[in-house]
Amino acid sequence: MHVTQACTSSLVDLLAPLVEGDGYTPTRLPAVSLMAMHRPCDRAPMIYEPSLIIVAQGYKIGYLGDREIHYGPGQYLVQTLPLPFECETHASPEAPLLGVAVHLEPALLGELVTASGEGIGDRDGGGKNEASPVPMASVSMTDGMQGAVERLLRSLHDPAETAAMGEARVRDVVFEALRGQQGPALRALVLHQGHYSRIVQVLSRLHAHYAEEVSVEELARQANMSPSTFHQHFKEIVQASPLQYLKRLRLLKAQQLLAQKSCNVNQAALAVGYRSVSQFSRDYKRYFGTAPLQHRKEEHSLQVS
Repeated sequence: MHVTQACTSSLVDLLAPLVEGDGYTPTRLPAVSLMAMHRPCDRAPMIYEPSLIIVAQGYKIGYLGDREIHYGPGQYLVQTLPLPFECETHASPEAPLLGVAVHLEPALLGELVTASGEGIGDRDGGGKNEASPVPMASVSMTDGMQGAVERLLRSLHDPAETAAMGEARVRDVVFEALRGQQGPALRALVLHQGHYSRIVQVLSRLHAHYAEEVSVEELARQANMSPSTFHQHFKEIVQASPLQYLKRLRLLKAQQLLAQKSCNVNQAALAVGYRSVSQFSRDYKRYFGTAPLQHRKEEHSLQVS
């Protein structure tokens, strides 16, 4: 059973008093942050950590390869891998984007999968409604997920309840996602079975060591696949080749570094694995549409204002 407009309105009422401004608002729960945006944002490259994104008002469109992923009220995004993608935001001062992000911790996923065993499939259809694992998908909000998110947000209004029950509320939300349509993708993060899980392990390595030099052959060996088979499965899941993924990941990490006043363009280039600053600048401008030095100046002027 799917949620109604009244249900999404209740999420808006719970979220609005908690957000502190545009962007992400941290909470007392390390895995939970709140989202708000009072203006539309054009399509631009970005990256999400593995997380669940529940949007109560406004909506977003993600672009991954030739896929479009729409998520807004009545849906939630399941992001199982840290993938570079492009995103646009639809919001306005009258109807700002409001949402909550729940970071997916492998330890919690593993605990829930182990405790639940094989019976954690989609409860609305005994598993038959589950989709094939994909790293990024929009899923219809169910009554179970709606209730879990409402309980989580209510707990954030009361510091005592947050301290006593907050982690349990996060657990509820993740459990509902595990029994939903993208449960297989979430379980693949911890079960280490099949080619999807092998690609997950390779991506985890690249994400942790993005500044290191690596070859496709080396990654294929880690996945226990031939280079051609590895390349095929990697591109099918990630919608980019291994080297394209690594380049985009490095550039997005550099963008984050350049937002810090203590980091200049040369330092950012070296920190993410580039040996040539001029090559870094060319790749950066091609990907973001702005030279890194100009981007750095714009970021710092926004911070001052």
